[in-house]
Amino acid sequence: MTVLATPAQLAAARAARAAYRAGESVPTSGVATGLTQANLIAVPADWAFETLLYTQRNQKACPVIDVIEQGAVESALAPGSDIRTDIGSYRIWRDGVLAEETTDARAAWAEHPDLVAFLIGCSFTFETGLVEAGIPIRHQELGRNVPMYRTNIDCTPAGRLRGEMVVSMRPIPARQVADAVQITGRTPAVHGAPVHIGDPASLGIVDLSTPDFGDAPEVRDGEVPVFWACGVTPQAAIMASRPPFAVTHSPGYMFITDVPDAEYIV
Repeated sequence: MTVLATPAQLAAARAARAAYRAGESVPTSGVATGLTQANLIAVPADWAFETLLYTQRNQKACPVIDVIEQGAVESALAPGSDIRTDIGSYRIWRDGVLAEETTDARAAWAEHPDLVAFLIGCSFTFETGLVEAGIPIRHQELGRNVPMYRTNIDCTPAGRLRGEMVVSMRPIPARQVADAVQITGRTPAVHGAPVHIGDPASLGIVDLSTPDFGDAPEVRDGEVPVFWACGVTPQAAIMASRPPFAVTHSPGYMFITDVPDAEYIV
């Protein structure tokens, strides 16, 4: 059954996209509560098939929820949107190296009008269910970006694309870890259940206090670090595979859709 957004939710999503289009740049965890957020990777058309294949082979980390074909800039998940302007911060990549961060990617699309954009499910989507269950979301409480880490888990290659999985981490009270697993496991289109619970070293993470993306976490007594696959994983593939050009969101700065989170609960 299709779940429709409420008028208040739609107004919040459209207001957020309009603010980002006007140049506002803030992490989006907790913005437009109850509506699905998405990661972005856009590549030239001759890399699009391999990118799609990479996402299909690594669906835990890269669950595609929309594809915007070359020549188009509007997502079907947000009528009237513009993928070039409606995210608070973009990253421009050249030969696998981060060349620029910007609040407006129209120049990138003008340079490469054949870009094909993929929207990938985001773990911010399942945070609504965690909050409703009384499970704290520390980065929201502190007004920070979620911490994200590169791991020692290799993704399945596809053509020229390869790289490792990136994970996001949320400290969860030990007594609520099982609930967090169950709640997030019901949303496979936005990464689903955790990939790891506990010791960061098992993922190759040397120092939890220094994430590769996002802000440093605060883990309190009685809490356990819980790790979910993250939609920043394609950015690790860009760094490893070095395509000549790509555009992504900046980690933590998502595309906000008009689709309720509940639409992706199974």
